[in-house]
Amino acid sequence: MAKSSMAKNQSVPPTHGTVSHGKLIVVIVAAALVVVLAFASAFAWPGWALNKTDDAVSTQQTTSEPTKPTIQATKLPDAASELLKAMPDSVLNYARTKAKGTEAWSSASPLEEYTVTYSTGTKAKDVTLIVAQWSDADAAKKQYDALTGALSGKDISSGNVKVSGKTTGSYVVKTDADNAKKAVAVWQNDTVVFQVTGAKDAVRRFYPQFPL
Repeated sequence: MAKSSMAKNQSVPPTHGTVSHGKLIVVIVAAALVVVLAFASAFAWPGWALNKTDDAVSTQQTTSEPTKPTIQATKLPDAASELLKAMPDSVLNYARTKAKGTEAWSSASPLEEYTVTYSTGTKAKDVTLIVAQWSDADAAKKQYDALTGALSGKDISSGNVKVSGKTTGSYVVKTDADNAKKAVAVWQNDTVVFQVTGAKDAVRRFYPQFPL
């Protein structure tokens, strides 16, 4: 996510096969560039434009909770992709403790997807992040709509994700329909979709501070 030129004294025109090969290279390079640009555009610090909240804002902004992790973040594999490398080592006092490939959303055909666990050191407060990227924002939006459409818990917060004043996606946060003490936050930022699950207070602290 070389330019070449013919010699000026070239007298023999290129063959049909040479032209086709050249066109193929142009198509491949263009396709790769689209993916790279999509990846780069997605990873900017989002702003959270609130449409509706309960007491989430005051919970998110509290200063009584620690803001630095007390445990070390787990290193990423040497062969980690750019998407996985973009996942922060820590968010507030949550450190990354696990990261692995997943197929949770494979039916939506993402380019890649991962499950990342963040922890304060207290397992009950762990949050689980699923992140995946598509080649275009429309495909990511389709997955976002599918995920949020399946949420049936109580509304906590929702709104638009904005980068440099431009809306790049939306987010929804709801309680877990099966356990009111847990919550789910889902958001889209351009070509990338994120889902965070965990204890309700943990999710409400974590997602606004996640830098993607």
